[in-house]
Amino acid sequence: MRDFLASMTARMSVLKGVLPLTRAGAARDALAGVQLASMDIPQVLGYARIAGMPAVAGLYTVFLPLLAFAFFGASRHLVVAADSATATIFASRLSTMAPASSVEYASLAATVALLTAALLLVARIFKLGFLADFLSRTVLVGFLAGVGVQVGIAMLGDMFGVPGHAASSVAQVALVVREAAQIHLPTLCISLLVVVSILACKRFLPRAPVPLFAVVAGIAASDIYGFAAHGISVLGPVAGGLPPLRMPSVTWQQMLDLLPVAASCFVMIVAQSAAASRVFAERYHEPVDTNADLLGIAAANAAAAFTGAFVVNGSPTQTAMGDRAGTRSQFAQVVFAAVVVVVLLFFSRFLQYLPHCILASIVFTIAVGLINVQALFSIRRESPGEFTLAVFTALAVVLIGVEHGILVAVALSLLRHVRHSYRPHTMILAPGDGGVWVPVPAVPGMQTAPGLIVYRFGADLFYANDHFFVDDTRRLIDHAPSKVRWFVVDASAITDLDYSAARSVGELCEALKASGIEVIFARVNRYLRADMDRHGITPVIDTSCIFSTLHEALRSAGVDKPDLHVKEAT
Repeated sequence: MRDFLASMTARMSVLKGVLPLTRAGAARDALAGVQLASMDIPQVLGYARIAGMPAVAGLYTVFLPLLAFAFFGASRHLVVAADSATATIFASRLSTMAPASSVEYASLAATVALLTAALLLVARIFKLGFLADFLSRTVLVGFLAGVGVQVGIAMLGDMFGVPGHAASSVAQVALVVREAAQIHLPTLCISLLVVVSILACKRFLPRAPVPLFAVVAGIAASDIYGFAAHGISVLGPVAGGLPPLRMPSVTWQQMLDLLPVAASCFVMIVAQSAAASRVFAERYHEPVDTNADLLGIAAANAAAAFTGAFVVNGSPTQTAMGDRAGTRSQFAQVVFAAVVVVVLLFFSRFLQYLPHCILASIVFTIAVGLINVQALFSIRRESPGEFTLAVFTALAVVLIGVEHGILVAVALSLLRHVRHSYRPHTMILAPGDGGVWVPVPAVPGMQTAPGLIVYRFGADLFYANDHFFVDDTRRLIDHAPSKVRWFVVDASAITDLDYSAARSVGELCEALKASGIEVIFARVNRYLRADMDRHGITPVIDTSCIFSTLHEALRSAGVDKPDLHVKEAT
């Protein structure tokens, strides 16, 4: 029976993240799911706060959305639920369209989830999982750091007991400073106690569910000592029971206004989910099916849209928490969802006593965790240029908002790649110690041997860098110590040649031949050769000057000692 079930689910491409499942594995994951619930329930309440939604909406994100991903997704480790990054993205826009936690706001949030689900479904149909590769890990680190700073600043008002909230991070800081005289000391003391406890235990007792202890203790103390009567703000009545199924109601204009927000969430989900699933799949030597995960997250967001929740994401933070709890399949998430059902049915009424400052403090510690200082220092040490991009991305998120910050992050990732291709590394073989030729940066005034230059271009040739190739070649020839007779292009890094570059290269070769310089192409692969044939460069250069190895090209240039070139560029 078990084999039959596995066979059927494999054909239907469902339950990939659950099966195969042994009895021992099910027991282990059940225990891990309960532990994950104890750590994650306080966090999703905090994410609801970030999202501007009622606290119970956070619990809704870890009920049907979790089950939907467990059924349709492929990753055995990814935890798909509310996430601070996506919550901040849509909250920054929705806060300008409707009051937070209102019925209209909830409809707008559900619509964003539905639009995000549609985009993810389109991505799955057209197998666009590769889009995750366009958001570099460096820029993602900077983006999450910016989100952490913005979320942390947004929580300061509740942590200090200062009334009012501002729309931007800068305005929020100004508000807290301006209202410093109204800071409520009991609220501030509770906040500091929670933050210090969580951060200290995260350092020394990482498995301890301190946020859960803080929530339970805060509810009990609030009920017993009447926090609300002493000026400490509390959540108030929280709707219990299972989420109602309903279709979000918005106008066509509102839907169009929300489409860019959904697109930003889509980019963040694809990038974060793919990164998280790959990391843990590689750790446990499991296959990765990004496109199946896209379908699972699309189903999860559709479930969120119809159950009064908001956008859910494959959260790297919560996935790491699940791994620490011992989860090894999506069965743990199924058990997690079952625990949430128990909370919704029997314990939601106690949430009304939860102080806002405790929830804000939990969110603040989540925000601190998003700032990966170790990764930032590592990037700075290894690549100062990429560190600058990460910092710029973080500043963009803090100063202009998360919705635009994610677009800046994608643009910077692409621009960095284009910049490298636009001005790639170029090298020239030059005499070294013991008569051996070694690759060195291509600088005018150098040559490989009298009358010979062996030049390596470090990228594909296309319309944006063909002028750099031409200008670099002319500078090397014009400033060579002796008249150049052979110019050998080491094309090992060139796999593609577009129409514009072909015109520029062809004109250069004709001009060099007219001035008595023979142009030779070495290490030409089959793809480059096909492009050269198609664009008419082969007749200009002559077939006898195109070689698949560098040694053959050097022999053609009159160099008959290939043993000298053991340190040539590869």
